[in-house]
Amino acid sequence: MAVSGQAKRKWAIRAGGSVLALALIFWFLPREAIFQGIARLTWPLFLSVFAMFLGCHVAAAAKWWLLMDRAIPYLTALRAHFGGLAANLCLPGAAGGDAVRAALAHVSLRDGPRVAAAAVGDRMIDLVALVCLMLTGLALLGGQSSGSALAFVVAGLIFASAVAALFVFPHVARAVWTRWPGLPAQALAFRVADAFAELGRRPAWLLAALVLSAAIQSVLIWLSIRLAVVVGVDVPVAAWFFAWPLAKIIATLPISLGGLGVRESSLAALLVPFGATAAEVVASGLAWQGVLFLAGALGAIVLAVSGGSLRIGNGTAKEISE
Repeated sequence: MAVSGQAKRKWAIRAGGSVLALALIFWFLPREAIFQGIARLTWPLFLSVFAMFLGCHVAAAAKWWLLMDRAIPYLTALRAHFGGLAANLCLPGAAGGDAVRAALAHVSLRDGPRVAAAAVGDRMIDLVALVCLMLTGLALLGGQSSGSALAFVVAGLIFASAVAALFVFPHVARAVWTRWPGLPAQALAFRVADAFAELGRRPAWLLAALVLSAAIQSVLIWLSIRLAVVVGVDVPVAAWFFAWPLAKIIATLPISLGGLGVRESSLAALLVPFGATAAEVVASGLAWQGVLFLAGALGAIVLAVSGGSLRIGNGTAKEISE
């Protein structure tokens, strides 16, 4: 099925956002310094970071698989996860990574509400883990940062959203459709509410997933530091634990291709007050972006070799919602 006009417009908006962000970066920062920073990296370092990045996503797939109560084979979940990674990083706009991952899982599970609940729960847990790391970094810095106000606002919004999705939504959805039974999709609403409620009734699983997510994100921060140190960025580790999660959260806004340009500029703005040079932060960020896109390309190859597709037809989308 051809990509819809709406999807193309979304892709164009995100592409335009990345182009604009990169244009501003290379306009205001010395290009020579950025290129020199990238040139300091070695292939052995880059490939070792890439290999460990893939290992982190193998663990991330296991986390999502556990949230689905291991209802599908792990290798199927792993394939779906890397398919989603490919869509999110290589084909943004055509289909979001979460949508592709959910669709691939649904082909095996045939339980749309459970897949949807696991996908939303997984995303919220990752965001909460990022917030916890961000606040830990801020605390280690003594609470003194130019971005501390933004950090607290983001933390409040994410914590509230997570609580609402996992604990409030099931009760509200059931109450609304019970009070007004004439509303459309009552059966679907009840099934989705039950799926979210089931997640909320497993606090031990949620806590384990949160701990695993925080561990994965911590390793990713360490990998970013490995690249940045070689480039020439020298800031406290606590500053990284504050700035990196916040920049990643900002990069999830639907205004760029996989965060390209937005992540680098945000990270530079957050680390400069701690003594970093903006051009060197951007250089290490672009190298990290290379790791992300290379992993997405590998995911696309794995999916293609295994006979999958990144496209989601209307029929598949309809089945997931039923």
